[in-house]
Amino acid sequence: MIRSSSRFASSLTPLWRRLAHVMIVAGAALVTVAPQAAHADETAICYNCPPEWADWAGQIKAIQQKTGIRVPFDNKNSGQSIAQLMAEQKSPVADVVYLGVSSAYQAKDKGVIQPYRPAHWDDIPANLKDPQGYWFAIHSGTLGFFVNKDALEGKPVPRSWADLLKPEYKGMIGYLDPSSAFVGYAGAVAVNQALGGTLDNFEPGLDWFRKLKANAPIVPKQTAYARVMSGEIPILLDYDFDAYRAKYKDHANVEFVIPKEGTISVPYVMSLVKGAPHADNGKKVLDFVLSDEGQKLWADAYLRPVRATAMSAQAAAKFLPASDYARAQPVDFGKMAGKQASFGERYLQVMH
Repeated sequence: MIRSSSRFASSLTPLWRRLAHVMIVAGAALVTVAPQAAHADETAICYNCPPEWADWAGQIKAIQQKTGIRVPFDNKNSGQSIAQLMAEQKSPVADVVYLGVSSAYQAKDKGVIQPYRPAHWDDIPANLKDPQGYWFAIHSGTLGFFVNKDALEGKPVPRSWADLLKPEYKGMIGYLDPSSAFVGYAGAVAVNQALGGTLDNFEPGLDWFRKLKANAPIVPKQTAYARVMSGEIPILLDYDFDAYRAKYKDHANVEFVIPKEGTISVPYVMSLVKGAPHADNGKKVLDFVLSDEGQKLWADAYLRPVRATAMSAQAAAKFLPASDYARAQPVDFGKMAGKQASFGERYLQVMH
């Protein structure tokens, strides 16, 4: 019996070895998978972080290199981002969101963002942040004409809002949809104010859009940088930083024009999404975009960083002279936010 039992035990040995081998392999697989799973969790979803806008591509690359957090590109505009956040309120997907300033007021009113005061909070001017921390500026741009001179077919570079109404520019002018994209609304506020309107009186701006209809403007909803570069849209109402990027980084024959009647400068802001599924990662992203390195990256991409000390003399030298920027008039961002929806409705009535 003993010898028989021994033979039985001996016959099981290969089985146990195989089982042990399987367990070891399985354990090794778990060890291999665990870091990958952990790495997969090192993500922060940002709504409205398009790679072709404001050098988000470079900023996102730096965020991953410095923090290990991956931020997927996202091509929504401000209005689309708020609509998505509202639709997802019961089960949020995004962690952070990037918005034009007036859209940030709307996001707060809709309850889709939550307070967070990032590192360097105290360096942000009081008028460029929500006092409770719901949003804060990271950089700003000045609205003007981004002109592809090679696509003008010999026509002069326009210098004023009035110039854009001339028949010679028919089919050459583009702007983002003011009823959806913040930059489109900023352009509308800029032309309205430059022509004598106020945030209580949009008639001068709406009248300008009525007249512009004769020139068959091109009205995309998302950033149109590539369409200017290709010559499809020779003249785009856009920010200085896009034009400077085209000129100094992509070496295109372009020019940025601050219209002689005037314009506005506006900040872009970021917020932590309410109920963010990766809130800690989102906070690290928000800390980084205000860090010394993050702010320098914005400045080197020709945006005005909210922390002014991040702007080097070399970067500042690429901008138009201060005398041109003096034509950018102040605007009440809170009131601008409050008028955005009603203006969008009236704009659609005028243009359709």
